[in-house]
Amino acid sequence: MSSEETTAGGVVGRIAGKAKEVAGSALGREDLAREGRLQQAGADQERAAREEAAEARQAQAEADLEADKVETQHERERLEAEQAEQERERAIEHDRRRVEAEAAAAEARQAQAADAERRAGAAEERQALGDRAADAADAVALQQEARRAEIRAEAVDPEGAR
Repeated sequence: MSSEETTAGGVVGRIAGKAKEVAGSALGREDLAREGRLQQAGADQERAAREEAAEARQAQAEADLEADKVETQHERERLEAEQAEQERERAIEHDRRRVEAEAAAAEARQAQAADAERRAGAAEERQALGDRAADAADAVALQQEARRAEIRAEAVDPEGAR
């Protein structure tokens, strides 16, 4: 083909190629018929190339979509794992606070029990001191009574009391 023989592609190129092929066959010009067949073949190849390119773009778009889905799934799983970890940490912190509160309450109960025990011990000591003081007072009263009895006995029988 010479530079003057530019051909159109696509449907128009195919139609033009067919027209040249028919005209060349009708006129007995084999070069024109061959040029028409070549133009048709070029248009067919161009169409096939466009279709393959469209299929390749479609396949790439599908692959990109699938990659995006996989990436989104991985991101979802990562976020779920992160959220689960945060929940575990919150639960651990909650448990730690609960255990500390229970320990503080137990310590307070023990302190109260010890204080009550000290107060009870102090009350018992006061009671014992009171009892001893009462016993001592009773003993003094008995001694005084005994002394009075001796004095009365001496007064009744001054010599027999000795």
